[in-house]
Amino acid sequence: MATNPFVFNVVEVLHGDGMPQVVTQTGPSPSRIGPEMIAIPAGGDVTVVATLTNLGSGVLVDATATAQLKGECVRCLKELTPTHDVTISQVFSTHDEFITGDPEDDEDMGSGDEVKRVEDDCVDLEQAFIDEAGLSLPFNPTCQPSCDSESTDVPAPDGVSGEEERVDPRWAGLEKFL
Repeated sequence: MATNPFVFNVVEVLHGDGMPQVVTQTGPSPSRIGPEMIAIPAGGDVTVVATLTNLGSGVLVDATATAQLKGECVRCLKELTPTHDVTISQVFSTHDEFITGDPEDDEDMGSGDEVKRVEDDCVDLEQAFIDEAGLSLPFNPTCQPSCDSESTDVPAPDGVSGEEERVDPRWAGLEKFL
């Protein structure tokens, strides 16, 4: 059975000597993580290095996930497979009283800023990585530093045939609508 690389057991950190622990886990990603054009694919290998720090009634997790992304260049549609790091910092509580505000103030309720809970002696970092990847990965990835969209199968006008511009074969099927 494959283990989830985003779920960390924090029992030793909570009941240990108080020193931060660095834990590395590798496994398949349980879900697709990233925007539409480039992401960590579901089932793709992910290595997560996490520093777990005891906060008394909670745990601070600073973690970096390293994985090979899969996507397409938005200009030339070439497959992209860069290796990328996504870093998060997340606090998890073991008690309801860990971090509380004014109980009369409902302003923060449902804002997404609530402190996550340690459940069954484990913390799950998957949602934090999904959120961070959505913010940090490009929505329009390109072949960097220079996309070769000019060197696709579209021949340049030759100036001899009287043709000014040839139709890109990727768009040729749309001519019938003109």
